[in-house]
Amino acid sequence: MTWMTLNDLVIYEDNHLLGLNKPAGWLVQGDRTGDATLTDWGKAYLKEKYAKPGAVFLHPAHRLDRPVSGAVLFARTDKALSRLTGMFREKQVVKTYLALVLKEPPQRSGELRHFLWKDEKKNIVKAYSRPVEGAKESVTRFETVGQAGPYWLIRVFPLTGRPHQIRAQLAATGCSIAGDLKYGAPEALPDASIGLHSWRMEFSHPVRHEPLVLEAALPEKEWWVFKG
Repeated sequence: MTWMTLNDLVIYEDNHLLGLNKPAGWLVQGDRTGDATLTDWGKAYLKEKYAKPGAVFLHPAHRLDRPVSGAVLFARTDKALSRLTGMFREKQVVKTYLALVLKEPPQRSGELRHFLWKDEKKNIVKAYSRPVEGAKESVTRFETVGQAGPYWLIRVFPLTGRPHQIRAQLAATGCSIAGDLKYGAPEALPDASIGLHSWRMEFSHPVRHEPLVLEAALPEKEWWVFKG
């Protein structure tokens, strides 16, 4: 993919912010693999579009796991980054995810509450129903939207921001996300993605202080039956 096709991924842009719809499989920021990142592509897009002669400032305000698709919010200025960091920390950004799960949830809607402990060596999170040393409380609300083929579509609202929170908590209820081998799915999806999409973010613009909603279109593949 060249920087030119990134135009299709831009969901919001102004002088302070850039919102991108991350394809599954892309890194948000660099890691030891050295693979290209969404941040790299965003910088290339801005540099070319505005003919910037020097380095481009662009920093993600949060992250998505590599196999997850959807909305990622970037700051284009120091001021925006500082304020966004505080807004995410203070839970002033309302995030909504969509998930394709392989089993019907035990109830139409509800709240999941677990204590999550991350095994750093294996990069996997374990969910416990009661406090465990080193584990952090995690809370997620959900509601079932519908069912098509082998999947149930659920809307997910994470109230805390723990690593692998949605993936681990859904797996703990027996509702593993499609393709998520790390958390109980029996087989991978053809493109190695998982059925988790960062669909919407609602917040106040960090500089203009106006209500703002970013919404990322669903990918193709397994999601097509639920579009619309």
